[in-house]
Amino acid sequence: MGKTIVGLELTEESVRAAEITVSRTPQLIACGEVPLPPDAAKDSEVLDAGTIAVALRQLWAGARFKSRDVVLGVASRRILVREYTTQAMRPDLLREALPYQVQDLLPVPASQAVLDFFPLSQHDDQVSGLLVAAVSETIEQIIGTLDKVKLRARSVDLTAFGLARATARLAPVTETVATVFVGDHTTQVVVARGGVPLFVRILPLDMPTAASQRQAPLPVDAVAELESSLQLVPTTRVRSSLRAGSSVPPVVNDLAARVRSTVAFFASRPGAVPIDQVFVTGAGVSVAGVMPALTAAIDAPLRSVSVEEVVGVRAVQPTGDLTLNLVSTIGIALGEVR
Repeated sequence: MGKTIVGLELTEESVRAAEITVSRTPQLIACGEVPLPPDAAKDSEVLDAGTIAVALRQLWAGARFKSRDVVLGVASRRILVREYTTQAMRPDLLREALPYQVQDLLPVPASQAVLDFFPLSQHDDQVSGLLVAAVSETIEQIIGTLDKVKLRARSVDLTAFGLARATARLAPVTETVATVFVGDHTTQVVVARGGVPLFVRILPLDMPTAASQRQAPLPVDAVAELESSLQLVPTTRVRSSLRAGSSVPPVVNDLAARVRSTVAFFASRPGAVPIDQVFVTGAGVSVAGVMPALTAAIDAPLRSVSVEEVVGVRAVQPTGDLTLNLVSTIGIALGEVR
């Protein structure tokens, strides 16, 4: 077997990873997920390093990963991703100047942030692209936790960029596509062409996925709210429908509206090109009503994507929501495939 790399994600509900071959035709050779107890993590942030270290050991032992080299994917509501234009200069000079240029845009002092700039176009002496900023302490805590279990972080990548890579394998390079990852607590929208991200939005939305419901059973007031929205449906029937997964949670309409407005905002920008198709993935796809609501809200062909459509799957066969969640995890690892 040739060289392999592991994509790794830390979420509020679990740690998950996928190992792929670094080759022209990547193959998934191992994958796994270990649930986390409440309050161990928040998005991509470490709250209890000891608990997460134990989960990582269990993950590596259970999935039997060959490599201990990982690419870490992060997707937090605290990560800033926005379009930014600055004067064109050498990459090393831009790295030095960036903290001073963007200080007013950051929620923390520039000295406490990890900054990156993804250039997309240049006009005269101005270069435009995506500015990414994360709190350095958050990244350092995750890398420190990996060190505890002897895992080597080769790089840290924005999960949305991984999603753009993953779905680029499913569309012609000339097409502009949007990828919507409906996660447990964040929904990511990335518009890209040929795998190059043009626009990113991270939307905070708590979805009633199987994983999030495992951590937080539906409270009584939420049942009452749903019953009210369904008017004369008795409470016992509401509870039965929730268990059966046949009722559409109120948040689904909010999701559809916010994704629709995000896509519309991209389309309204000067020089924006039409979106040819939309890929949807993530555990939230399994929530009742999500796909019909998004289909009705978005004026473009919509397609659900699972892991076996992105890479070859032979040695291991993921099941359930993992087949959807791993699209982002594998996308992160694909950054090492040249």
